[in-house]
Amino acid sequence: MDAALFAKSLLLGLAIAAPLGPIGALCINRTLERGILAGLAGGLGTALADGVYASLAAIGFAAFSDALARIDMPLRLLGGAFMLWLGVREMRPAPPRAPAPVRPRDLLGTTASTFLLTITNPMTILAFAALFAGLGLAATSSNADAALVVAGVFTGSMLWWCCLSGGVALARHRLPPAFARWVARLSGAILIAFGLAALLTALA
Repeated sequence: MDAALFAKSLLLGLAIAAPLGPIGALCINRTLERGILAGLAGGLGTALADGVYASLAAIGFAAFSDALARIDMPLRLLGGAFMLWLGVREMRPAPPRAPAPVRPRDLLGTTASTFLLTITNPMTILAFAALFAGLGLAATSSNADAALVVAGVFTGSMLWWCCLSGGVALARHRLPPAFARWVARLSGAILIAFGLAALLTALA
């Protein structure tokens, strides 16, 4: 196994996941409202989307960049509309309560929604393409290298979401009751801002 290639890919996964944007705010809110499993389910959706992008880029970076250019506007419109819808919903948080047992169907829905949000988020797409090229990962030459890149990106992304969800879950009981409500509102505001930005840039 090429340890250097895996380390670069893991670093890419961490770098893409770590900035606290709309997905990070959602992960924190889900953990506060429904517990660590809900936060991890959201993180899994994001990590899977990052893995999809890594797969496409590792197969052929030039084709990947060209494909992104072709579908840029539809993705911006879809992602912007989805972020606006989620943002409005997040601005109306549920009353604070202890996390209830989460059903597998709920976890699947959380994973699916964050996967869709990540896969259609223009900022994630642009950051991924820039960092992928900057780290020299576009030069992967074999199927084994491509698989290693995908595994590294997924691992790095999931590692961040485990740390974030775990940290929030541990600190939850030390936070004031109103904290979850304000996080939900902040999460909604961030989603609305990103959604509007995506729609305006697409229409411009």
